[in-house]
Amino acid sequence: MKESKYAVETENLSINWGEINVLNKLNLKLHDGEKLAIVGPSGSGKSTILKILAGLILPTKGELRIFGEKQSYLRLDQNNPPDVRLVFQNPALLGSLTIEENVGFLLKKNKNLSKKFIRKMVSECLAEVGLFNVENKLPNELSGGMQKRVSFARALISDQTHDGISKPLLLFDEPTAGLDPIASSRIEDLINKTNDKANGSSIVVSHVLSTIERTSQKVLMLYGGKFRWAGSIDEFKKSNDPYVFQFRNGRLDGPMQPKDI
Repeated sequence: MKESKYAVETENLSINWGEINVLNKLNLKLHDGEKLAIVGPSGSGKSTILKILAGLILPTKGELRIFGEKQSYLRLDQNNPPDVRLVFQNPALLGSLTIEENVGFLLKKNKNLSKKFIRKMVSECLAEVGLFNVENKLPNELSGGMQKRVSFARALISDQTHDGISKPLLLFDEPTAGLDPIASSRIEDLINKTNDKANGSSIVVSHVLSTIERTSQKVLMLYGGKFRWAGSIDEFKKSNDPYVFQFRNGRLDGPMQPKDI
C-alpha cells in the first residue's frame, strides 16, 4: 500500500436513497494523525459517512481514497482492506461470544497466532481501557459502561493478517449519545487514549459539544447533504457562522429549520 499524507480523501462523494440526496458531492481531506469531528443535527448523514469510510456501504457517485488507495468495493469484497476500525454508538458485542472472543475476533482468522498470544493481546487491550479478569465473561454479565469499554478495547486490536499501513483510521459514531456528563467525560478520555495508543487518525461523529471540543482538532459542519463550514476547534467555539452558531447554541431560529431536522 502506497504511503499518503492523507488518511482519507473524498472527491464529490455522494449517496442517494432513491430520490433523496443524503450526501451531495462531499470533498474531505483528513491528514494522517489528524483528529476530526463531523457535526450536525440528527439525520444529516453523519453516520452514513462513517459507514462509507468503513466499507459497509458504497457511495452512489464520487471517489474515496483511504491511505492513498482508491476504494471501490465493500470491505468484505476486498482481499486486503485498509485498517479502518469503527466504534458503534452501541457496543455491538456478539452476545454468544465471551469478551475474549469479541475483542480478539479479528485475530482468530490468522492460523499462525497461538491461543496464548491472542489471549495476551486481548488482556493487554482490555487493561488499556481499565478492564481486568473479564475475558471469560459474556457481554450480558457486564454493565453497559463496561461493554462500551470492551468496544474500545476491540478497536485497539491490530489485524495481524494486514500487511499494509500500520496506522489505523478510527471512526467513532455518536460515542457519548445519551450519557450523563461524567460518563461522557470518561468516554471522551477513552477516545483520546485509544487514538493515541493506536497512533491513528480519527473521525468522531457527534452532536455533544463536550465530545466535539475534547476529542477533535478540526470540525466539519454537515447539513442538507453538504459541508456548510470547516475550521479548527478554536474557530468552532467562536464562529458566528449561522450554521455553527445555531448548532452550538441550540437555537430554533437559523438556516437549519426544525421541519428539516
